Amino acid sequence: MVSMVNQATMVAQQLQFSELVQGYWRLAEWGMTAQQRLAFLEQHLELGITTVDHADIYGGYQCEALFGEALALKPSLRQQLQIVTKCDINLCNPKYPHRNINHYDTSKSHIIDSVNNALANLRVDNIDLLLIHRPDVLMDADEVAAAFTELKQQGKVNHFGVSNFAPAQFDLLQSRLEQPLVTNQVEINPLNFEVAHDGTLDQLQMKRIHPMAWSCLAGGDIFNGSSEQHVRVRETLTDIAAEIGADSIDQVIYAWIRCLPSKPLAIIGSGNIERVRSAVAALDFSLSREQFYRVWVASKGHGVP
Repeated sequence: MVSMVNQATMVAQQLQFSELVQGYWRLAEWGMTAQQRLAFLEQHLELGITTVDHADIYGGYQCEALFGEALALKPSLRQQLQIVTKCDINLCNPKYPHRNINHYDTSKSHIIDSVNNALANLRVDNIDLLLIHRPDVLMDADEVAAAFTELKQQGKVNHFGVSNFAPAQFDLLQSRLEQPLVTNQVEINPLNFEVAHDGTLDQLQMKRIHPMAWSCLAGGDIFNGSSEQHVRVRETLTDIAAEIGADSIDQVIYAWIRCLPSKPLAIIGSGNIERVRSAVAALDFSLSREQFYRVWVASKGHGVP
């Protein structure tokens, strides 16, 4: 029987996101035609993965447009999707020759311009969720709130959130907003899960907010890395895969992330539909507390305090 992805409620807004999210940050590397991109989109929708993750910078500012080109081949699919995108990272890129250094920009004008660009590139009328991509030292929370309010009133963005924010940064922005921030998208994987210890996931659990987990497979380092940590974690994951009957260690990783009580929504980065199906099958697995902490110990290189 083919596993299906369930929907998760994002805070009190009754916004429904799929428990697994399809990430499109490598879309420009997949080498797909527009028709192949559409077929991939339809395939993961059939699995129940209805939430898609973008950012303006992905693929050197190309990925949103590549996705939009595919969606334009079958616009009716928009009704099945929850589209997430991000802004505020300004990269040096041939598209922006006047930039001399990578930097952040959370000004009202930049946020609004970014959304207008995203709508044009994605070929949609509105965005379900807009995230501030990285904390900006120069962020004026009142100015960001003004941008959010205008975008909401214009019907261009339905909900708002953040990415890579510390708890204090999250609370600062939330203090200026009437509607709750929907999520904090953060890195979570067996090589890097500091958000489980620095208060980030505690805060989200307190607020009953699902985090979104990026880089769940640590950019492939878990599979290919040669450091002592990489080897320890890989061996432990392999042992646990055999114990629970998983087909691969990536299934163990997704199950491990889902152990966290804040219930993160894991983002899948692969454009290979079989890898996506494998991630969906991981929803059928669960780890014991001892198995979870075996991965913790393997990553840290020491026992619990």
